[in-house]
Formats: sequence, structure tokens, C-alpha cells
Amino acid sequence: MAIIFHEQSKTFHLYNQQISYIFKVLKNGSLGQLYFGKRIHDKECFDELFEMRKRSMAPYTYEGDMLFSLEHIKQEYPGFNHGDLRYPAFTITHENGSTVNEYVYASHSIYQGKKSIEGLPSTYVESDGEATTLEITLHESHTDTDMILYYTIYETYPVICRHVKFMHYGMQSITLDKALSVCLDLPDCNYEMLELTGTWCRERHVEWRKLMHGVQSIYSMRGHSSHQYNPFLVLKRENTDERSGEAYACSLVYSGSFLGQVEVDNHNVTRMTMGIHPDQFEWTLQQGESFVTPEAVLAYSENGMNALSQTYHKLYQSRLARGVWRDKDRPILVNNWEATYMDFTEEKLMNIVHAAKDAGIELFVLDDGWFGKRNDDHAGLGDWFCNMEKLPCGINGLSRKIHEEGMMFGLWIEPEMVNKDSDLYRMHPDWVMNDPEYHCCHGRNQYVLDFSRKEVVDAIYEMLDRILEKADVDYIKWDMNRSMSEVYSNCAPQQGRVVHAYILGVYRLYEMLLKKYPNILFESCSSGGARFDAGMLYYAPQCWCSDDTDAVERMMIQYGTSFAYPISSIGAHVSACPNHQLKRMTPLNTRFNVACFGAFGYEMDLSKLSKEETEEIKQQVIFMKQYRHLIQYGTFYRLVSPFEGNTMAWMVVSSDQKHAIVGYYKILQSVMAPFQRLYLQGLAPDKKYRINTSKEGLYGDELMSCGMVVSDASCGENEEVYNGRNGDFQSRLYVLESEDESDEKI
Repeated sequence: MAIIFHEQSKTFHLYNQQISYIFKVLKNGSLGQLYFGKRIHDKECFDELFEMRKRSMAPYTYEGDMLFSLEHIKQEYPGFNHGDLRYPAFTITHENGSTVNEYVYASHSIYQGKKSIEGLPSTYVESDGEATTLEITLHESHTDTDMILYYTIYETYPVICRHVKFMHYGMQSITLDKALSVCLDLPDCNYEMLELTGTWCRERHVEWRKLMHGVQSIYSMRGHSSHQYNPFLVLKRENTDERSGEAYACSLVYSGSFLGQVEVDNHNVTRMTMGIHPDQFEWTLQQGESFVTPEAVLAYSENGMNALSQTYHKLYQSRLARGVWRDKDRPILVNNWEATYMDFTEEKLMNIVHAAKDAGIELFVLDDGWFGKRNDDHAGLGDWFCNMEKLPCGINGLSRKIHEEGMMFGLWIEPEMVNKDSDLYRMHPDWVMNDPEYHCCHGRNQYVLDFSRKEVVDAIYEMLDRILEKADVDYIKWDMNRSMSEVYSNCAPQQGRVVHAYILGVYRLYEMLLKKYPNILFESCSSGGARFDAGMLYYAPQCWCSDDTDAVERMMIQYGTSFAYPISSIGAHVSACPNHQLKRMTPLNTRFNVACFGAFGYEMDLSKLSKEETEEIKQQVIFMKQYRHLIQYGTFYRLVSPFEGNTMAWMVVSSDQKHAIVGYYKILQSVMAPFQRLYLQGLAPDKKYRINTSKEGLYGDELMSCGMVVSDASCGENEEVYNGRNGDFQSRLYVLESEDESDEKI
């Protein structure tokens, strides 16, 4: 691993065993992109990769020079209105209204390790030898402003982590109108763009399109990363699949409004940018003030989409998630939401607790409805004190009873919102984000608290702290159930700061709670998956994946989520049947076989199940306790996409390749179907594996090259008797264990 600066050619080369990232200082002092991809040999000069030609209508930088035009040069962090007429990474307005800026190379430093980003989540190192960082300072002399570009390359990951800091020293103010985190210019446009898109209950479905001239983008202007688009995109070659081919990806470590954009110019150069959405963003810097962008993580794979995803899984699992729960097996939980909604008593809850204890479940989570005058979604939000009519012993009394049963206790909160029917709103109506001259829209009968204001965040912290100091809480589910509208702060110095400052307030509240209560496991949530992003994983190592708990829909949601996020981060529960969202009937074993690939739990009234269902759940819990570490922390492979047919499959393999679990799912039963094989991945070719469905051991190379037979009775005249598992929505888990070396070989 190294970062080298070649003084004579003014070229930077960042490389490890997997990738090279090369750019240079141009003659005008800006930075030109030369190469990002598979590791190549270092040398003094890569100027053969820097091309210029005379092209009509282009703005040229130097008198008499009809070659050097920023419009046709690949750049590291381009501005606008000074030679480059494509979409920029930043725009800055001076006090006189000018948007012309000329940042030129001033200096750089290279050091071992990686610095944290104040107030923002970011990847990190535990020892300086894990990564090397490059800081490049560019200076704008007319405004007396520094732009510092940060690049970190890890020793073992094919990633480049980037962010930008602006330091203003001038007497006159400047205003950032756009300050993205990353720009990557690629020399051709022969890519397909893959995105994760959807809506409530249909998050992170996989969509892709061939790049075309012009702009294609993903975005959120909702104040959070959103159900609609995830702050993650991939550019892959047309022939790239899960196992082979070249792909680039960008993931934004941020939870607010964002823009991810790919522009293809008319000479087929591809420009990928991502960062804070420039709409509703305006940040003025006075003398001595600074602004820092969120971190973006660029990744590269020459071995297909699985390898790309595994890079993010390993990095985010071990060097983005933090705290005592980062590497621990996640507790198996039961949440009372779909069991009782807000209609509960302590007796109802304890009935669920007793049934959960008997099943071996480890954590009981009390969801919405425990606070204020909260009997429906019209009242109570903001009043973070216990509803003693429902829980006469209070949260501290309930938590004590649950701990006496030998289980952990968890609590649902929604600290960023308020109902008008609440004591908090009656005391502080100005704390709601809204222009008082206009009607304010609501969502779920609630309103957004202005977390851009320090006093609001501090007040919410004090209320939550009073609860947590007295009660023994092991887990918090932090929800957020509406997007921003009428964005206006009643005391902001600049309204363009509010959306970003809001998310900084959310991060600050998380940080305060984690500092005082480091042993609490946080799970983020936002009407399901509306804020499932890398920024949240820095504070909460798992996220409720979707409010849709239907097993068939969850196949697609969890499959799409796995492109960017580790399995340990995906909150996945077995829910009641018929499903509360789709009314679909699915077998209990299929609901488990999908949900077990995640941070696992139940979302049902366990006290009302049949003896057969109760026994089946006990066996599921035993299985999960035995294999959850492998599932949550092993190497995950997508095998068959649910977006391309009637079946879906994935698998996880232990780091030593001795153990694996395969999930195979068939949505609708077939008639006279072809024979089916499933081609496994990640096994040791020379190891012999026993499979739980067969007595015969099979070598890894056979299972990967010949495939594992998964044909069922539908391949012929189906004479099976229906047993609840062998019709539609059927599934199987295959457990593979390597044989001992002393076993007889085939």
C-alpha cells in the first residue's frame, strides 16, 4: 500500500494490491484524472493518458493555446464558469455575485492512518498501518480560500475514501451553493448504471440502464436518504455479472438529502458525482469559518458484483460500524408492533415475553405507544415519559420484570418528531420546522422538530436520558416516520443551512446517547427503510430493512440491500400470517428461511400460536443461535436474482471455507419443470462437504462447477401430498459442513 507523488511529472499514484488511482497537477494548477481501476505498475510519468485536442466552441484557458480546455479534460474536483461547462462538483458565489473560481494546487501531505470527520460519520482505522491518506490543498487567491481534498486508500480494500473541506480566510464572505463529496471522470461511457430504488414497503429494488448522452441521476430532497433512492450507485460493464467483469461503485456515508449523478458528455466521457443535494443548500462562510462534506467511498471490482458488494460488507461491518455490538452476534428479538400495535397492557406484553422466553428468544422490544397520551398516531410524540395507565410500573418496572425473566429489554423511540396534541408542542410550537406564514403539511399526523437548533436536540436528549437513567434498556429502535416539507427554521441564520444542519443534529443526538450508554444496541428505522444508508451504520449497526415483512417481497428487498450493506445490518423478522401488508399466506419455514439472513427476530404475538407453530419456532431459534455468526459475518454471495425469474438463491461462507449455508427459494410452483441445478460460490475446491439434505459428501469444485441439484417434484408428475411447504412460496436451507481430513475420500 502506498501513495506516491512523482515530483517531476506532478503525478499522484494511490495503490494497493488491488487498485491504482492516478491523477496529476495540470499546468493551470487544477487536478486532472488519469486512471482508476485494476492495480498497475508505478512509474514516473503517466502523461500518455492525458489527451488534448482542438475542438470548436470550447473555452481555452491560455491565449494562443487551442488545446488546453477544461471542458475536455477529465478532472478530480471540477468547478463551473471557468472553462468547464459540464455539471460541476462545486459552485461558490462571491459577495459581488461572481461564480468564477480558480483553485490551484498549493501543497500536499501524505501520512499513515485516517482522520475522523468532525460531526459526520466516516470510515476509520484502528491502527495507522491500515490506511494511507493524502491531503491536497488548493488555494483560491481572490477569495483567500483553501479547498482541501482528502483521499484515503486502505491496505486491504479496493476503495478510495474521499471528502472535501473548505477553509475561508478572506475578509469578504463566500457562499457554497454546491459542495459534493466526490467526482470521478471515466474515459468512456460503455457502462450500465445500477441503482437501488423503490418506495415504502418496496425499498431498494435493483434497476439498471445503459448510460446515454446527458444526465441520469438518483436523489433525495426529502431531508433523509429516502425509500425512493439509496445513496449508492454502480457503473458496470455490460457483460459484468455477479461472478466476473468490471464495476465501479460510489456509496455516500450520509443520511440527508443527496444527489448521485452520472453525466455522459458528447465525447463519451462519463462523470460520476455524489454528495449533498444542492437544492435547498446554501452555506455562507465568513472569515475563519469552514465547511466539510460527507465522505464518499469509491470501490472497484474486476471480479463482478459479488466481489464489489463484499468489499462494502467487510469495510462497513468492521470499519464503519462501531462499539461493543460491531462484532457481536445480534440478539434474537421479538417486537410487539404487529402483535398489539398501540393497544396493549402490561399483561399482554408479559404474555408475549413468557412465550418468547419459552422459545429461547433473547430480547423483547416495546414498540410505539408507551409514552405520553399515545393511543393512536394523533397524539403523544414529543412527550418522552411513560404512559402510566398502560404501564403502571413504568418503563423501569417493565424492564426490571423482563430482565428477571432472563431476557433483554428494548424500546422504540421517534425523537425527531412531534404531534400537535402533545405537551412539547403546546410549550414550544416554534420548535416545529415550518414557515409560520404558511400552512404546514403533516405526515402520519406528525411534524418535524427543528433539529438544526441545538436547544431542541438538547431538550430531547434530556427527556430520553431521564428514561434511560432509570430503566435497564439494552436496545433502542430509533424511528423517523415522515419526510421534510415546508423546510424553514424559526431561528436559522441562513435557511439554506437547515436541511444539512438538521442531519448534523441527528448525528449529534446519536453521539450523545452512545457516549453515555455505549452498551445499548441501536437499530435505525424510518418507516422501514427510508434511512437505510451508510451514515446510519456509524451509529446503529443494524437498520430495520422495510415495514414490509412479507417473505416474498423481502426476498427482493433484502437481495437489493445486499448490494451495498452487510447482512448483519439488515433487520429481518418473521411476521404473522396472513401478512399484515400484503395479506399473503406463506409457510412459516419460508418466512424464517428469508429472515434468518439478517439481524433476526419475530414480529407477532407468540402467545397465540398453535403447538406446532410454537415448536417450529423453537427449532428456528436453535438453528439461528447455532449459525447466526456465520450468517451475519460470513462472506455473502448472491446466486440467483429474484428480479429475473421465479427462483432466488444466496449463500454465506465462513472465512475458513469450512461451513456454508445456502438459501434457495421458489416463489410459485411449476408444472413439468426442467431439472434445476444451483451453482454455488466461495467454497474450497479441494474440500469435501456434507450437506444436510444428503448423506453423500461432495467436493467444492463439483458444487461450484457442476452445481448442486435442487430439482423438486414439479420436474415430473407431481404426486406429493400438500403439506404447507411444497406448493407455492417454498424454500430450503442447505447447511454445508466440510468433512474431517481423516474421512474417506470419494
